[in-house]
Amino acid sequence: QVQLVESGGELVQVGGSLRLSCVGSGYNLSYFAVGWFRQAPGKEREGLACMNKYGSTNYANSVKGRFTISRDNAKNTMYLQMNSLRPEDTAVYRCATGVLWKCTDEYDVWGQGTQVTVSP
Repeated sequence: QVQLVESGGELVQVGGSLRLSCVGSGYNLSYFAVGWFRQAPGKEREGLACMNKYGSTNYANSVKGRFTISRDNAKNTMYLQMNSLRPEDTAVYRCATGVLWKCTDEYDVWGQGTQVTVSP
């Protein structure tokens, strides 16, 4: 069964840090681009970061300089390190793998999501 499972979301204070993990099973993540997304209540889903097969990354302006995407192919896992968290970072965070090795708008395997709440 092909799936992604996130973990690491929790309640954190403003200025704090969290690291989200996303473990893949049933397929090899190393062949594909990987990405992180979030959706807050009443808002559209926002793409945060993408890493292609070769390690090149893209970030949304809203998280650039604060969040870092990474992957450990040996563990079939991707990560999102989040620093300097703000209340507006509160959302459900989801990981996904792309349909290609490079970062595009197409993702076909999604995790179920993990809640991140940043308290003032």
